[in-house]
Amino acid sequence: MKKTLLILAALLTCAFSTVSAQLPSVTLKDINGNAIRTDTLSNNGKPFIIDFFATWCKPCNRELKAISEVYNDWREETGVKIFAISIDQAQNANKVKPLVDENGWEYDVLLDPNSEFKRALGVQMIPYVLICDGKGNIVYKHNGYTEGAENELIEKVRELVK
Repeated sequence: MKKTLLILAALLTCAFSTVSAQLPSVTLKDINGNAIRTDTLSNNGKPFIIDFFATWCKPCNRELKAISEVYNDWREETGVKIFAISIDQAQNANKVKPLVDENGWEYDVLLDPNSEFKRALGVQMIPYVLICDGKGNIVYKHNGYTEGAENELIEKVRELVK
C-alpha cells in the first residue's frame, strides 16, 4: 500500500509539475541524524532551493561549489536558503559530511539514502534543482548542470522576491 501511495504521489507530482505543487511528505535525516519531514521544509516565507546531489556525481559537485561561491550574496540579496539532498545510498552516507565540510558548504544537507523523496518528486537524474516559493510551492525545476547555470537559478529566485 505504501509503495502504491508513493507511486501515486510521484505520478501526481509529474502531472502537475507546471502548476505550483506542494512538496511530498517523506522523512529524511540531516547530516547530524535529526529527522526532518520534507513537507515542512521552509524558509520563513522566503524562497528556497532544493538541490539533489550525490558525492560521486561530478556535475552535482561542480554545481554546489559554484553556488557556494555566491551563496552569501544570494542570501543577503534575496534571503534564499538551499537544501542539498544527498541521494547517496546508506553505505556511502558517511562520505556526505566530509564532502560538505571539505567544501565549506553552508547548505542544510539532508540524506535520502533510499531515494524516497527523489522518487516522490519524479526526479530521474541528478543534479536536479527545484525552486520553491515562500509558501513551499514548487515553481521551477531544472536538471543537469552547465557552467553558469547558477545565474539562471538566482534570476528565478529574484522574480519571486520582487
